[in-house]
This record gives sequence, C-alpha cells and structure tokens, in this order.
Amino acid sequence: MVSAVLHSPLELDPPHDPQLAAQAANDALLETSKEIAAGAQLVKAEVQKDIKPKAIVTAPVAVAPSRLRQWAEQLFGQALPPLLGLALLVGLWSLVSSSTGKSIPTPAETWEQALQVFSDPFYRNGPNDQGVGWNVLSSLQRVALGFGLAALVGIPLGFVIGRFSFLSRMFNPLISLLRPVSPLAWLPIGLLVFKGANPAAIWTIFICSIWPMVINTAVGVQRVPQDYMNVARVLNLSEWKIATTILFPAVLPYMLTGVRLAVGTAWLVIVAAEMLTGGVGIGFWVWDEWNNLNVKNIIIAIFVIGIVGLVLEWALVKLASAFTFEEVKT
Repeated sequence: MVSAVLHSPLELDPPHDPQLAAQAANDALLETSKEIAAGAQLVKAEVQKDIKPKAIVTAPVAVAPSRLRQWAEQLFGQALPPLLGLALLVGLWSLVSSSTGKSIPTPAETWEQALQVFSDPFYRNGPNDQGVGWNVLSSLQRVALGFGLAALVGIPLGFVIGRFSFLSRMFNPLISLLRPVSPLAWLPIGLLVFKGANPAAIWTIFICSIWPMVINTAVGVQRVPQDYMNVARVLNLSEWKIATTILFPAVLPYMLTGVRLAVGTAWLVIVAAEMLTGGVGIGFWVWDEWNNLNVKNIIIAIFVIGIVGLVLEWALVKLASAFTFEEVKT
C-alpha cells in the first residue's frame, strides 16, 4: 500500500536491472547471516548458563626422595637384621652367664679380655706360648697345604670319573664307602704313617677335603649337554681340547661349589685335629686354654674361628661370582 501511494502507476513494474538484483540478494544474504550469528550467540549463552563449573582436580605430584634418604633407608634395611641378630646373641649369652653363676664370662668381661689378647697377637714366649695371631697363621698354613694337595688330586680325578663311565662305576663304590668316615678317624693313620703331628694334621685335611671336589666335579662333567660332546666328536677334538674348551667352562660352577665345601670342611677339621696333635694352632690354643681353665680365651677363640671361616667363605663366593655367570648364593 505504501508503494502504491508513493509511486505512480508507471513505476509499479520497474525495468529489470541485474546489478540491483545482485546487490539485493547480497543484502538479504548478509541479513540472514547476521540473524543466524545472533541466534547462535543466544544459544551459546543459554548453554553456558546450564553448565556448572567443575572443580579442577590436580593429580598429586610424586616427589622423588633424595639420595641421602635412599642411602639411609638402604643402610637401615641392610644393617638392622644383623644388628638384631647380634643383640639376640648377646642377650642370650648374658642370660646363660647369669643363670650359671658367671661360670661362663659375661660379654663385657670377654670383651675386656679380647682387648688384652689382640693388643699383642704376635708375641712369642716359647714354642707353646704364642699369640693368637701365630696360632691362626699356623692353622691356615696347614689348611692351605692339605687343601692344595686335595685340589691337585681331586679335581683331575673328578674330571676322569665324570668323563668315562667305566671309571665312574669303578670309583663310585670306593667313594661311597670312604666319604662318610669321620675325618678324625684318619688322624691315627696319619700319625702311624708320617710319624709326626704336623704331617698327620695335613693328611687329615687332605682326606676330608678331597671328597667334595671329586664328587662335584664329576657331577658337573656328567651334566654337560650331550650336544656339546657330539660337536666335539664331529670336529674330531682330542681329549685335551675337550677338557679345556668344552668341559672346563661348563664344569667350573660345580667345581667352585666343591671348593667352597672343601674349604669349610677343612677349617672345621683342623681345629679338632690340632686339639689332638698339639703344637701351634688355633685348635691347640683352645685346648691349652681349657687346661688353664681360661674360659674367656676359649670364647674368644670360638669367635676367631668363626670370623676366619666367614672370611674364607666370602672370598670363595667372590671368586665363584667372578668366574661364573650364575648368581652364587651364600
């Protein structure tokens, strides 16, 4: 109606102009876009009103402990069990000492005596009056001689027994018969044959040390995989090559186990052998202190024997760990 009033009848049907039509279409499209954008903003505002803000939860950050703390915890875990064991030993020792009317010295009295003994461990006042250091060295010398001879004989014997089934069947009855015999039962034979206390003690160490090395070495040779031996046969290797390149590396863990057992047995036996034969040695020192009714020195000697045996065991474990790929357990 407005158009009809303002325009004349001649302008009711204006001529068609393409540029004007295109501009009108663009204007309409622009207006439509603005309306759509306004509607989208309105919808977004409504949606944001409905959404409640959520609390931001942050994960706890793990703080790495310091190196000093880690070192302290590791030291505490390693040192506490042995200290508790020593405390238990001292407590039981004190209880036994008090219950026997102090016929067995208390730990404090024994400690005071140990300080005097180790203040001069290498004194010499005669052949039968020497310090504890000389006695320990004499015992270790006998153990080294007897053990060395046992290793020279026992390890090669174990190799040939494990390598050849005929020799295994021949020696097995002898080993089964002689191995259970107490080592001290061989001491009179040594005194009779060698006419001396020191060679008899070395003989006793030899006879008790040889069996673990023979048995463990033979078992190690017998457990070598048969495929290794088949390869050696195909390559036409000599027995020396088989022993050095195939058997020895495979048997080394078993052999070192036998060595450890032999050293432990030898150190146990030498104390008893020296008690019977006399002379200089830790076993003789124990017996001599018993004759003097010096119980404090006997207890000190017990600890010395234990510490030396522990050091020998530790050294052989380290040696076995250095030459084998397997973990060696104490």
